[in-house]
Amino acid sequence: MTEFTVWAPDATRVRLHLPGAADHEMRAAADGWWRVDVPGGGPDYAFLLDDDETPLPDPRSQWQPAGVHGPSRLYDQSAFDWTDDAWTGRQLPGGILYELHIGTFTPEGTFDAAIDRLDHLVALGVDLIELLPVNAFNGEHNWGYDGVCWYAPHEPYGGPDGLKRLIDAAHAKGLGVILDVVYNHFGPSGAYAPRFGPYLAEQSNTWGRSVNLDGPHSDEVRRYIIDSVLMWLRDYHVDGLRLDAVHALPDSRAVPLLEELAVAVESLSTHLGRPLSLIAESDLNDPRLITPREAGGFGLHAQWNDDAHHALHTLLTGERQGYYSDFGSLETLSDVLTGGFFHAGTWSSFRNRHHGRALDPRVPGHRLVAYLQNHDQIGNRATGDRISSSLSPALLRVGAVLLLTSPFTPMLFMGEEWAASTPWQFFTSHPEPELAAAVAQGRRREFEAHGWPPGDVPDPQDPQTFVRSRLDWAELDKPEHREMLAFYQRLIALRRSLPDLSDPRLHAVSVQHGDQFLLMRRGETLVVANLAGRGQGVSLPGVVRRVLLASGEGVTVMRDRIQLPAETAAIVAL
Repeated sequence: MTEFTVWAPDATRVRLHLPGAADHEMRAAADGWWRVDVPGGGPDYAFLLDDDETPLPDPRSQWQPAGVHGPSRLYDQSAFDWTDDAWTGRQLPGGILYELHIGTFTPEGTFDAAIDRLDHLVALGVDLIELLPVNAFNGEHNWGYDGVCWYAPHEPYGGPDGLKRLIDAAHAKGLGVILDVVYNHFGPSGAYAPRFGPYLAEQSNTWGRSVNLDGPHSDEVRRYIIDSVLMWLRDYHVDGLRLDAVHALPDSRAVPLLEELAVAVESLSTHLGRPLSLIAESDLNDPRLITPREAGGFGLHAQWNDDAHHALHTLLTGERQGYYSDFGSLETLSDVLTGGFFHAGTWSSFRNRHHGRALDPRVPGHRLVAYLQNHDQIGNRATGDRISSSLSPALLRVGAVLLLTSPFTPMLFMGEEWAASTPWQFFTSHPEPELAAAVAQGRRREFEAHGWPPGDVPDPQDPQTFVRSRLDWAELDKPEHREMLAFYQRLIALRRSLPDLSDPRLHAVSVQHGDQFLLMRRGETLVVANLAGRGQGVSLPGVVRRVLLASGEGVTVMRDRIQLPAETAAIVAL
């Protein structure tokens, strides 16, 4: 006997539809849930609402083998043969993240193909891979932020078992897995959950209508999200979740959803006996997200820190447009390295208002995820160009040194470690012609408003836009890319070997800067970076015992002074 359930509080009639068999009337309960027991029902099923004869997939479907418009399929979470019984997890503190997109990480674009590249990541020295969203969306390829099935892995990637194989293989090699999840909106095609109940609020965000977190029937909507979070962590053995755009989760309730998630995840972590992490993406610079609950915060483990990216990016590239306008100076980078946020109750010219709040200096820096590049900061450029397309290899290495010696949790974007030349562009594969045209036109209008000629903006629907965005692993056969990879490996190994460089205490970081140079002290370790196009000498606050790593040749030390060639960084021990 198989029990089927679905939440549809406003429906007057719900039937279970089994393809090739008679429909089954479901019985309603006072809580809005409908149920029916069927002898040997499935494996494929759908629901019929009221007198509509259109079969709809289950909002909690865990498998959509025929796509988001097709029937759901029963999936037994306990049937997979896991081999990671000895896995004890990976914590964020002291770790290094590696963000990747399954569809473009390999030519095949599948979970199984990604397994073949795990040895590369182990050799690189990262600790956790962060997968861009993998829940089911309409079409073959997409960034993943148009997902509509919050419980089902995308079938073209390999479906539920494929994701489990990847995670199991990653754990076997000592790699944790973070999964990017989107709970602030449903994608534009195949979003059937709102047909069943009030999943959406009246207000909207950038991507469509917001999720109903505080209106009537919002208890079940919140439960829908919490159960999805726990499923990924428990049933898929995921080690943490990156929560997309939490600033787009309007929630006026006394106990915010984010705090509820932190409580639920802490309870599950205690039960499983391994660390589980929640990482927020937020542009609010609000320390409450990462402040422990016992201190009045939400209790999340970390948040992305765009201020760190902007401070590094503008300093290296010279770009100052849009939200980069307040950044670009060594003073700005110094503020970020010692205080976490730049906008900490300060004036934001881009927003034309004050923004953010200062972090308590006791907050550890590992609660801030920092990066030189990520999917947004590359993909939301008009042509999806990486910084390797405009910076010299020498400056790329300087940027890597500043990132990987910072007090934050560093994150790399796939291919960054070898200065990949492939762009990462915005791509979609919406089957609906009207939606496809609207997305392409909207993209062109957006960048035309920022001064980009429409012809320079790739068509998201053009299959070649997707193809161009795939990593070219053959680049590793070229000397210049092999050399960059070797440098990243040495730098990561040094960070791992020196307690000074993984020390998360922001108040223990001191920074001095002068004419296009910066000196950062981390305990008895000094990081010196010359960003100028000329060589220059820098006086040091002590006598150098040895040079631990230099990003280029020609670095010389004279007791308490170092001579750095143009666009060079060095790490020295006092």
